[in-house]
Amino acid sequence: MSAHAARGVLYVHSSPGALSPHIEWAAGRALGRAVNFTWEPQPVLKGAQRTEFFWDGPPGTGARLASALRGWEHLRYEVTEDAGHGTDGGRWMHTPDLGIFFAQVDTAGNMVVPEDRIRYAMEIAGANATELHRELRLALGQAWDDELEPFRHAHDDTSVIWLHNVG
Repeated sequence: MSAHAARGVLYVHSSPGALSPHIEWAAGRALGRAVNFTWEPQPVLKGAQRTEFFWDGPPGTGARLASALRGWEHLRYEVTEDAGHGTDGGRWMHTPDLGIFFAQVDTAGNMVVPEDRIRYAMEIAGANATELHRELRLALGQAWDDELEPFRHAHDDTSVIWLHNVG
């Protein structure tokens, strides 16, 4: 592997059990080698499984992994690729309801919103602060974060508390 290798993490937050071997096959194809994941039950969604897989490969591997898993119904996942020497990092989030979201990530792990996207949000919002807030939340992938958050923190030894109509 070259000195300019990329690395990151594939988080499958929830998957039907029947998809597990297909996900491993697709990830292995994107990585160029066979992989075996350690699957655990996902307590937030009955019958679903979850896994984490630390990967390395050439820059752009994160995009290949995210693309390989895109489009499967009932699959929630996240792929990260760390920024490297001369390369940007990335974060891909996918949910069945929202589809896929991508954001560039800097070397400190911060999501980068391009200048043109901010200008677009300001143009669309005009003087409406609520609309500007909505556009910036969209640019930051807030809806994806909101949907994935319970799945990120749910472990067998952690209880999940659902809050409804709070505020």
